[in-house]
Amino acid sequence: MAVIRLKRHLLLILLLLACLPLTAAILPEDRFDALYHYYSGGGVDISGPSLLFRKQVAAPVSMSTHYYVDTISSASIDVVTQASPYNEERTEYGLNVDYLNDKSLLSMGYTTSSENDYVANTVNIGISQDFFGDLTNISLGFARGSDTVSRSTDNEFERQIERRNYRLGLSQILSKNMTVTLAFDLTSDEGFLNNPYRRYRYATTVNNALTENWDYERYPGTRTSTALGMRGLYYLPYRAAIGLEVRQFSDTWGVNAQNWQVFYRHPTDIGWLFEVRYRQYSQNRASFYADLFNAPNAQNYMARDKELSTYSSQTFGVTASYGFNTGALSWIERGSVNLSWDYMQFDYANF
Repeated sequence: MAVIRLKRHLLLILLLLACLPLTAAILPEDRFDALYHYYSGGGVDISGPSLLFRKQVAAPVSMSTHYYVDTISSASIDVVTQASPYNEERTEYGLNVDYLNDKSLLSMGYTTSSENDYVANTVNIGISQDFFGDLTNISLGFARGSDTVSRSTDNEFERQIERRNYRLGLSQILSKNMTVTLAFDLTSDEGFLNNPYRRYRYATTVNNALTENWDYERYPGTRTSTALGMRGLYYLPYRAAIGLEVRQFSDTWGVNAQNWQVFYRHPTDIGWLFEVRYRQYSQNRASFYADLFNAPNAQNYMARDKELSTYSSQTFGVTASYGFNTGALSWIERGSVNLSWDYMQFDYANF
């Protein structure tokens, strides 16, 4: 259900340990990953497994496929005020191909996901090129998505969304100890962009008494957003590293957001790698958001999604990774076990 879609995307972003990776013109290593994720907060519980398999199929070609499941149970504030608690499952499949030609890496991929009221299909293509003795890398990317939104309580309801995303990245090795990555992102969405279940509140006066009423949200049919991010990584003499990430976001709905994150990674002589991180995020409200409207048609667009309100958040996280050799299994070169935990705190100013 789309009620928790934005929060789920936040979870996925937080699970990625390197949101602005330093790319290079080499094929990714063969690997197999198995992940189990769990999120609990705001009356929403999300959990499920994920599998990723990558294999080099020829000298210049590597292929990967992934499988991801979200099992969701919700009694969030939206559900408490407007509907009944629900349970559902979202399943995602993806296929990606990488082709290496000298110092250029071409990537193409397809991802599809489905749940009982939302189907998403996305294709993407990207290219990266090394320059100046492999000290500089420039990358370009494009993705196009086509989503179908439905409403489980209304068999006649079906709407479409078209998404386009353009990416530009620059990675630079400044010294043997320091790297910097810049990333620019432009996203254009068109179609039914609001939640098919969520409603806004408005007040009316009946017999000199103030009453509260609800109606379905109304959003603009288009949204364009831009984001600019920077990531710096400095390697310390004892094989540790410290990093800083900053990001600025703005869109045509009036939302302006900023976030920054610092992290520290520390290896040990017995195979363990530890990371601690802290992240802050803040944004202002969309131009058509209000917690309570004074009339059912107070303006053309009306929303009460708390993700469009003014709010801030803090995240503290730790990760422990243990790497090991698997000499007993000739078909496995090495492996690792990774445990990650994040604590997130949200402060909504007008919800």
